[in-house]
Amino acid sequence: MVKFLFSNRPVAMDLALLVLRVGSAGMMMTHGWNKLMNFQDKSVSWPDPLHVGHSISLGMTVFAELFCAGFLLVGLFSRLALVPLIFLMVVAVFVIHAGDSFGDKEHAVLFLVPYVMLFLSGPGLYSLDSIRKK
Repeated sequence: MVKFLFSNRPVAMDLALLVLRVGSAGMMMTHGWNKLMNFQDKSVSWPDPLHVGHSISLGMTVFAELFCAGFLLVGLFSRLALVPLIFLMVVAVFVIHAGDSFGDKEHAVLFLVPYVMLFLSGPGLYSLDSIRKK
């Protein structure tokens, strides 16, 4: 079985993309769910780097972390769903945590890297995007 996976590179690559996509999206959705469930409390002090209001900033964060990550999880409109996620992580790294140590930025960077990789590679064969293209 292991020899089959690694002797057939496209299968191994598509499985790797599946694991990366589902893993990173699933973990991100837990953050979005927490923010949605505590929206009222968090909206008072949520950072507003785009100067659109605390509630709107939190709403956009929840949209990216929960809904866009949900689309990424199943591989539907993946590249489109990745745009808000990448934007969110870039803002987190370079605006919200701009003056912080790398240790404080690391969490956002660890999401940003797979999101950029998935944007460049696409969601892989095991996705709804792949089924939709057929």
